[in-house]
Amino acid sequence: QVQLVESGGGWVQTGGSLRLSCQPSGRTSVVYTTGWFRQAPGKGREFVASLTWSNMNAHYADSVQGRFALSRDNDNTVWLQMNRLKPEDTAVYYCAIGQDEDCAGHGCDRVHDYDLWGQGTQVTVSS
Repeated sequence: QVQLVESGGGWVQTGGSLRLSCQPSGRTSVVYTTGWFRQAPGKGREFVASLTWSNMNAHYADSVQGRFALSRDNDNTVWLQMNRLKPEDTAVYYCAIGQDEDCAGHGCDRVHDYDLWGQGTQVTVSS
């Protein structure tokens, strides 16, 4: 059994930065990927970024490439550093973990690639 705790988020002006964390606990040996998704009001859940634990391979959505960066601590916390934020980045951000290696071919960018989701954290970017 794995549990997820998300933290971070908040309010920032355009061009600012925020950092989100996703900390798993429990049987983390079964984790293959940590992913971040976001959901704006009235829209579906959108892929943001993913990190494969075995090789630290990161994959980013085109909309955040070059602005967002993933990293992982020794305690398996995965950080999403968000720079040069834009109003269109406003959403609830969710971290998730996946246990299946089969998603590697497409960057683990689909909702069904993941088995467990965090509670979500609000990010608001004002113009």
